Amino acid sequence: MAQPQAFSLDELKTRMQKSITSLRDELAGLRTGRATPSLLEPVTVEAYGSRVPLNQVATVTVPESRMLSVQVWDRTLAGAVEKAIRNSGLGLNPAAEGVVIRVPLPELNEERRRDLTKVAHNYAEAARVAVRHIRRDGMDLLKKLEKDGNLAQDESRKFSDQVQAATDSAVNEIDHVVAVKEQEIMQV
Repeated sequence: MAQPQAFSLDELKTRMQKSITSLRDELAGLRTGRATPSLLEPVTVEAYGSRVPLNQVATVTVPESRMLSVQVWDRTLAGAVEKAIRNSGLGLNPAAEGVVIRVPLPELNEERRRDLTKVAHNYAEAARVAVRHIRRDGMDLLKKLEKDGNLAQDESRKFSDQVQAATDSAVNEIDHVVAVKEQEIMQV
């Protein structure tokens, strides 16, 4: 007979922290000043029948402060890479020159700053959704353990409250992280 799955609040908290870490990494790609290769990290390209990160099909360099250069390794993927950058939601307009794609970074005017904050908020909402999914997984496991008789109702309620507290804490941290990034973007 299979062992019943054990409930671990620490495991849920760890998964929630990974969502927050992922959000921080995505927000780090939203550069407000100089061009950096990490700006294109969230971009995925349709290549070889699946979606792959841009850094697996090209090299990203910074030839000047407001320009990125993307050197595509496979000439047949140049069009797909250009399209992926254009459709990434980062507000970039790449120009292909053979296997080299130049990506000029627009000046940060008020409209561009607003666009960047919208992207930041989209990343934050995705992180909140991920945290809520983790919460749901934890709550479902508690209900199953209680239903199967492996967990008392009082313990289940106590663990449910702890899961909710961890969720609230994670969502508050996400809100704080995105607020700091928004302030950084909107500063002139």
